[in-house]
Amino acid sequence: MLLKMKNLSRFLILVLVVSCSNHSEKILPEKKNLTEAVYSSVTVLPDSLYQVYSKVSGILENNLVEEGALVSKGDAVLQIINNTPKLNTENAKLALNLARENYNGSAAILEGIKDEIIAAELKFNNDSTNYFRQKNLWDQNIGSKIEYDTKELNYKLSKNNLQLLKSRYHRTENELKTTLIQAENNYKTSLINTKDFTVESKVNGKVYALYKEKGEVVTVTQPLASIGSATDFIIEMLVDEVDIVKIELGQEVIITLDAYQNETFTAKVSKILPEKDLRNQTFTIEAVFNQPPRKLYSGLSGEANIIINKKSDVLTIPKIYLNDNSEVQTDDGLVKVKTGLQNLEFVEILEGITTETHIYKHDN
Repeated sequence: MLLKMKNLSRFLILVLVVSCSNHSEKILPEKKNLTEAVYSSVTVLPDSLYQVYSKVSGILENNLVEEGALVSKGDAVLQIINNTPKLNTENAKLALNLARENYNGSAAILEGIKDEIIAAELKFNNDSTNYFRQKNLWDQNIGSKIEYDTKELNYKLSKNNLQLLKSRYHRTENELKTTLIQAENNYKTSLINTKDFTVESKVNGKVYALYKEKGEVVTVTQPLASIGSATDFIIEMLVDEVDIVKIELGQEVIITLDAYQNETFTAKVSKILPEKDLRNQTFTIEAVFNQPPRKLYSGLSGEANIIINKKSDVLTIPKIYLNDNSEVQTDDGLVKVKTGLQNLEFVEILEGITTETHIYKHDN
């Protein structure tokens, strides 16, 4: 009998403890302002940041700027050894100067042909005059046949010689002009090739990184430097594909940066890149600060919440009180509820319970 009483006492104590425990987990739904957001990691990057590549392979002769230097668009950043292109350029320039001299210069080939044409024209005019004078006499049966034939032959020979010289002049002119154009093109091409060995900045900005030292091998597949805006920064965020459809341009972003602990910054979504990164199954979102921090560096990291929706004075419960079937434990048992907006901690209740309904935390 005594044993039964002891067991009964233990049972009553256990019931009391469980009852008290359940009672301590009982709460009432509350009305509060609720914000739904999409979480993302954050990386701060300079605007227009790009990797600098060379168009040619070779040996790095020198870095013409230092990391942190400000550059303008078109400024030389790196120089690659280019002895061969320099020699080609010099040879092309010599060939161009020779072609110009031959075509336009005082000792030009065309000037010599012009002198020959002038002499040929004088001889032709003289032979023409003599021939037609002799022809008039011959038509009157005056003079000898041999004299007439000789002057006719001289006339035809000088006429033919003049035509040949004029043809030679035009042909030579075309050849020299073509040679000049080719020399100009070769020189321009050599300049372009030489220019390729000097790597220039494509933007106005700052040199954030240099990846090669003097004497190292340069290839067209390896970046040589990193250049971006010196003043404007963007916020790069990676969003899971299940959340990407919720993101819209202009949405507010709440940001915390590891470098600025206990400070919060706001931004706006400025770009949604449409292609998914298959390596990590995320989409890239960009935002811009409404008021940037006082000092920023490329690569600063942090966290962000992209605000999807906001509601005021809505009925909420902690998410841990809701099971996977959208049910809550009440004094009347499990009750199905209709949910709305939610964040990491709270969920909006649209139907099923009221502010007077006690709910209990589910047993694990």
